[in-house]
Amino acid sequence: MGNLSLQELVDSCSKDPADALRNSIISRSIPLVRSIIGKISRPNNPLAELEDLESVGISGLIEALNSYDSSKNIQFNTFAYYRIQGSIIDYLRKIDNLPRNKRKSYGQVQNIIAKKLQELGREPSDDEVAEELGIPLAEYHDLLSTVQQRNALSLDRSSSDNAENLYDIYADPDSQTPDQDLERKEMVNTLKEKVSSLNERDRLILTLYYYEDMTMSEIALLLDLTEARISQIVGRLLLKLKQNLSKEEFSL
Repeated sequence: MGNLSLQELVDSCSKDPADALRNSIISRSIPLVRSIIGKISRPNNPLAELEDLESVGISGLIEALNSYDSSKNIQFNTFAYYRIQGSIIDYLRKIDNLPRNKRKSYGQVQNIIAKKLQELGREPSDDEVAEELGIPLAEYHDLLSTVQQRNALSLDRSSSDNAENLYDIYADPDSQTPDQDLERKEMVNTLKEKVSSLNERDRLILTLYYYEDMTMSEIALLLDLTEARISQIVGRLLLKLKQNLSKEEFSL
């Protein structure tokens, strides 16, 4: 059993769901659960400790294993990813207490960034955006961290916003998912162009975070920045990309 790949174990389990096989699959998939959790800037909530999220993620993993159909030619790793992520999203929605007025401020930040970019002919600094918003820099940084957290987990969708979040779109452009269509492919290509136009550091951070599957703490260590600063940068980039995509008649 130790020589079999995860996919081979799952295929075998589909034919003979023995407890030993299931336990081995779950054990092999724990790093995937932890990787997803590692992308979360966890809310300051006693119900969002690492142990809580890991338990929720494992529940999603087990649901994925129970409902996986190998005949559909979808890799279990890809199928399980969305089930695990969905379980964590649903859980965090239940404990989410972000005020609606703070959600509305996201659009205001996007508009101010676009306005200052036009006025200055360059990307505005955090200080300049905070000043225009009329809030302390620390409060603006807190807002950016919240943007990162909520966009990465699809927690900030309104009833009129049904597009996938950046991670869903950008994490694995080569994987084939059941709902993939022409519009998605066009959006992926547009998003790639927008990411390619970012400066080297920002492009590296997004690549490490979304492609290399590194956690914010790992990126912070690599770039000699704090984890909080990485969260703020990702939040700012998400707002910037969302603003750019809106000009192309796409939305995140």
